[in-house]
Amino acid sequence: MSGPSLADPHHDGSELYVPAQPAELGDEVVVRLRVPRGTRVDNVAVRYMHDGEPRIARGELDGETDTDTWWRASFHAVNPRTRYRWLLSGGDFGYAWLTGAGVVGFDHPDADDFVVAVGAGGPDWHPSSVVYQVFPDRFASSNGAADPPSWVVPRAWDDLPTRGRASGRDWFGGDLSGIEAHLDHIESLGANVIYLTPVFPAGSTHRYDATSFDRVDPLLGGDAALTSLVAAAHARGMRVVGDLTLNHCGDGHEWFRAAQQDPTAPERPFFLFDEGVTHGYETWLGVRTLPKLDHRSAELRRRLTDGPDSIVQRWLQPAVGLDGWRIDVANMTGRYRDVDLHLDVAHAVREAVEEAHPGGLLVAEHGHDAREDLAGDGWHGVMNYMGFLRPVWAWLRGDDLPVVLEREFMGLPVGVPRVDGPVVVETMRRFRAGVLWPTVLNSWVLLDSHDTARFGVVAGSRDRHLVGLGLQMTTPGVPMVWAGDEIGLGGAWGEDARRTMPWSHPESWDEELLGAYQRLIALRRSSHALARGGIRYAHVDADAVVYLRETTEERVLCLARRREGEPVRLSLQSLGGKALCTLAREGAGDDDARIDEGVAILPGEGPAFQAWRIE
Repeated sequence: MSGPSLADPHHDGSELYVPAQPAELGDEVVVRLRVPRGTRVDNVAVRYMHDGEPRIARGELDGETDTDTWWRASFHAVNPRTRYRWLLSGGDFGYAWLTGAGVVGFDHPDADDFVVAVGAGGPDWHPSSVVYQVFPDRFASSNGAADPPSWVVPRAWDDLPTRGRASGRDWFGGDLSGIEAHLDHIESLGANVIYLTPVFPAGSTHRYDATSFDRVDPLLGGDAALTSLVAAAHARGMRVVGDLTLNHCGDGHEWFRAAQQDPTAPERPFFLFDEGVTHGYETWLGVRTLPKLDHRSAELRRRLTDGPDSIVQRWLQPAVGLDGWRIDVANMTGRYRDVDLHLDVAHAVREAVEEAHPGGLLVAEHGHDAREDLAGDGWHGVMNYMGFLRPVWAWLRGDDLPVVLEREFMGLPVGVPRVDGPVVVETMRRFRAGVLWPTVLNSWVLLDSHDTARFGVVAGSRDRHLVGLGLQMTTPGVPMVWAGDEIGLGGAWGEDARRTMPWSHPESWDEELLGAYQRLIALRRSSHALARGGIRYAHVDADAVVYLRETTEERVLCLARRREGEPVRLSLQSLGGKALCTLAREGAGDDDARIDEGVAILPGEGPAFQAWRIE
């Protein structure tokens, strides 16, 4: 398989190609196509959808540069979402379509078409952010928590987590005041958004089995501790995002207890009671302690989203001031057998977030193909497991994986596979295809999370870890760093990775890795092109991926290399510049790019990540 190159015609949803997103129905949408000089096309048109029927807008020449011919077309956004694709005819193509999946020489299904939507695609602050994920029980302790309930198993801070179902009872004593006391660390890293896993009272320290959504767990310091943490973060220019389960709650939840005790209780329709299923009620994946919520209930919807006292809205109000929500197992929410209210739930939650906190964020957990769930008026983005984490793991995995990773790969009965660069790039492109560009920019790009092994364990070496980190910080989307990655914390599976931060053992920290995180996060947050730019691939082979991130004002060239190989040669003319200014050099080797008679020669040393600004 060969990868894309700078000789290919290109379009994406970034500002270079879609100068303005439609604000209202009926707005004109202008789209632009880049065709590199030397690639011939005689005629260009755009096929777009209008009330379910394809229509054609003729393309017109929009100018030429030394490197490219630009075409332009326009249509009106008469529907909330408009899908479109480019038709290329004559020249080198004869008859071909350009969609988000690339150029194809045959009639192609619509799912990969480009798409625009009316209205804002997400909070303006979010694309230029870096998110830091914190699991409160394991991050830091103020030693001021309330007395623990009888179900917990107290653990010493330096102990490793228990493996298996019992892990949910492990109590290390981390709390919200402990997080507040270590904001200096998060700020020094460069992250400016803290994502907290659940803080509501529950029957486990994981807290995805909430017993109430109306208060903060006393073990974490209660409501006052959350309010204090959010205020302290805001004072530093940082934001805080909470974690909410809308698919289920805990079997100790006050709603579920009321529904079990009284079949006439108003909470009874919140759940899916059925004597024909295990436990007598539907659950999340058969787990008895996690009864599933039934979103057909108008009263449930009212309590969750309607008005300032609803669950979604109350924690975003100024009194507490959370800046948004990450929704747990969002892909399952509102779905049960022949009932599918998923998009309705997403839309209602989006409206509630924006009503309570204009500029609030809404991100969905989704572990597979999320594209059909991204209508544009629901989730601002998703956690990008399929389109980033999985291909990067498969490209950069080490030779000696832990046994658990050789047996299973995120639910699949196979170990982490090994793939080459073209497969990685094609996977990334396919999962961006058919998705609104603002949704791409507002999705979280992650190397790992509290549900996976640590990426450092998968990569098996610091240098390969740095290649993955470079990809994470320069790929379209918002990077999400799982607390502890920056110091080399270990973990071969999800629970093993939920280790405590070793604050009292600084000698165990990987200081070189920490420095690289600080440098690459600083680069990410300083660059408009990395936050909002489009992406074009300049060179792809088995061991190297080279790409451009571009806006109207800035171009950044990135090289991710998993092992040593031949230097990559690219003409400066094809890159549209005259010189390269080094922005990042991480990993093996000290060589930098050099220019030789109009050719940029990118180093062959590896594993390494490097980036340059094109002057």
